[in-house]
Amino acid sequence: MVVRLSRHHLLVLLCGLLAALTLTTPALAAPAPAGPVPTGPTRAEAAAGWLARQLVDGERLEVVFDGVAYPDQGLTLDAVLAFAAAGVADDFGASALAWVTRPDIRDGYVGDGSTEAYAGATAKLALAVAVRGADPTDVGGVDLTARLRSLQSTDGRFTDRSAFGDYSNAFSQSLAILALHRTAPGVPPAAASWLAGTRCADGGYPLLPAQPVCTSDVDATALAVQALRAAGRPADAAAGLRWLVSVQGTDGGFGNANSTGLAAQALRAGGRPLAWARARTFLTGLQVGCAGAPADRGAVDFDGGTFDPQTAVRATAQAVLGLTGTGYAQLSATGATAGAPVTSCP
Repeated sequence: MVVRLSRHHLLVLLCGLLAALTLTTPALAAPAPAGPVPTGPTRAEAAAGWLARQLVDGERLEVVFDGVAYPDQGLTLDAVLAFAAAGVADDFGASALAWVTRPDIRDGYVGDGSTEAYAGATAKLALAVAVRGADPTDVGGVDLTARLRSLQSTDGRFTDRSAFGDYSNAFSQSLAILALHRTAPGVPPAAASWLAGTRCADGGYPLLPAQPVCTSDVDATALAVQALRAAGRPADAAAGLRWLVSVQGTDGGFGNANSTGLAAQALRAGGRPLAWARARTFLTGLQVGCAGAPADRGAVDFDGGTFDPQTAVRATAQAVLGLTGTGYAQLSATGATAGAPVTSCP
């Protein structure tokens, strides 16, 4: 039997349903009083805080080889850039940069400028100095910008001047472009053209150019994309971004925290927010939380295996870049706060 309701009965029923929804649906209910605002560091801040606590004597990071610890200027600069990205540990960043720019430490890293001069190291130090708001044309009396420009060959490539050989690569070129982007007269067009010309057929960029087989590399592509955008080559950068998205894993990562951190940074800076969000989720999954040992909380593990504080240092430094997504071209320590945040646990 079919029951037909009158127009009056339909209206009554509809009103009853609306009343029930008003009482039971949170979106329609009156807002509840605001609870306490969650406190504690963000993911990036917690990671940067852990990284700051790894600095030896509060000024440098070291690597262990055959049981012997060696100061590592490049890794220390990674930390300086990570602190700026997270906007914390500014006091640690200042101390770390002061250590790297000490004449003896500086020259051991970038070379003496005459017989020895290393393009990648010079570019990275110049970039870190600029990020911290200092002048890369006067670093203890050394003009890093002028020295970097002197290492550019006629075809636009930045190369090492060294008795030990030339170890420059895509990282060197990209960092040089990103460093010179911040100083007058800007990026030499030939430098950007050389980098763009190394692109593989699939759209990615290789770590080592002029190889028999052009093999795209995640890390090299992540830096090249940022450098090319800074140099005003968006089309060349877009090809690299498309390649990064095409090789992103189903878990959102790029194999490990190091590569994922750099790729995530490039993706967000390059306008790929969904791919960045997936990469960021991968990174947060590798971060040590309250279930981990107190001394490890905030660190980002290299690959999710057994936690190794040695590999976690570099992984965490690069993961911070991906967690914030702030590109190298926009990175600044301005407004960063002091102190090393600690993960809040019950």
